[in-house]
Amino acid sequence: MKVVVYAICKNESGFVDRWTRSMWEADEIVVLDTGSEDDTVERLEKKGVKVVSEKISPWRFDRARNRSLELVPEDADICVCTDLDEVFEPGWRAGLEQAWTAGVSQARYRYTWSFTEAGREGVVFWIEKIHSRHGYQWVHPVHEVLTWTGEGQPGRTVNVEGIQLNHYPDSAKSRGQYLPLLELSVAEDPEDDRNMHYLGREYMYKKRWDDCIRTLKHHLTMKTAVWGDERAASMRYIAKSYLMKGEKREARDWYLRAIVQAPHLREPYMDLAHALYEEKEWEGVLYFTGCALKIQDRPGTYICEAASWGSLPHDLRAMAFYHTGRAGEALEEGKKALALEPNNRRFQRNVELFAEKESGEVPEISDGK
Repeated sequence: MKVVVYAICKNESGFVDRWTRSMWEADEIVVLDTGSEDDTVERLEKKGVKVVSEKISPWRFDRARNRSLELVPEDADICVCTDLDEVFEPGWRAGLEQAWTAGVSQARYRYTWSFTEAGREGVVFWIEKIHSRHGYQWVHPVHEVLTWTGEGQPGRTVNVEGIQLNHYPDSAKSRGQYLPLLELSVAEDPEDDRNMHYLGREYMYKKRWDDCIRTLKHHLTMKTAVWGDERAASMRYIAKSYLMKGEKREARDWYLRAIVQAPHLREPYMDLAHALYEEKEWEGVLYFTGCALKIQDRPGTYICEAASWGSLPHDLRAMAFYHTGRAGEALEEGKKALALEPNNRRFQRNVELFAEKESGEVPEISDGK
């Protein structure tokens, strides 16, 4: 079984050593360099990577990915698409070979997109960027996805428990190209609900609140927008946009709609809890954080945010208990938040203060949320 890793890159010299170490369980590595001005190419070649340099103009991620896929030898059995800021944990090849049985053409595996400052996993979901050599192409200018374009039906997609890919992004890298590429993607395929959702989310990131609301309300009307988790995310982003516009009643209404749409997700409950926290509606904070914490199964999709699965629920509950005179409960929740972020100095101080309050002293709380 011949396994080949392929990637695109530009000015990523600092990632070369770590990336190649984690990828060399493959038989071969090929890279399309799209215009590096540092020594990325030289460093890759010294590691034995086959590199082709070529500019993609106008820039589109799908064209770059497809060009890099063309560099994979025709006799490869399995193609593994990664980026240079990603790292496989050791043993990934063995897990892949065990799972790749007759009739399989694509693999799904666990992906940690971000880590917290404390080093814990942040956003985690499952991705499908390992595939057979023939029959697949990348589509969309940004947020590109693999699409079957071969004859007949694709093979099975198999979950591979033995693969873990971790993402350590360059925080200095600009997202400036994402918005125009998303607008292009929607213009090319206005019936694609997935990119309509991403476009609305990008408007939210850019603080274009009215554009976000308009785009995501349209997303919710699309006949193909049937995935409840993503619909709930659109509702949450609409709510946040209204909140930032000062329209608190509309915001609360949309947060409640998101909860009804996806009651199995923590994120809608936590968004509303945080909004209520800002309004000092302590009992509401306790109710909705309690609902969130009852959800123990973390989803395997990208609709998953680190804060909802970290210290935030316990921190908000600690503050709400404190402000309603329940120091014992505040101390219990404060300890849970601190256990998840042991180096958080505010949490450390609050636990001390909650303990003092429970003992009868009157401390001054450290309220940082």
